[in-house]
Amino acid sequence: LPRLEESGGGSVQAGGSLRLSCTFFGSAYATYAMSWFREVPGKEPEGVAAIDTDGTLSYLDSVKGRFTIIRDNEKNALYLEMNNVKPEDTARYNCAAGLRPWRSDYWGRGTQVTVSS
Repeated sequence: LPRLEESGGGSVQAGGSLRLSCTFFGSAYATYAMSWFREVPGKEPEGVAAIDTDGTLSYLDSVKGRFTIIRDNEKNALYLEMNNVKPEDTARYNCAAGLRPWRSDYWGRGTQVTVSS
């Protein structure tokens, strides 16, 4: 079964930038749609960005123009470039692989992002 591992989280000031990475351990990475979700304690996970196998992109409205999802099929990697971050972006960010965008058939352990004002 595929395994996902995120990295790149940390603390950043509002207006700053951060780049999250996700490594896919397994086979047939290019056949999976990939997504980033974020979780805040006490709330349901929220889909942030998704990229389909054909490169089609989807974003949560509140991150459009600030976040960019990128996949590298040669490296079995997924990235989330976060620019102009806001305190409300504070969350644990998880990458997910699925048969379609926004599906989380496989889920990483996550990486924490904390944005201070």
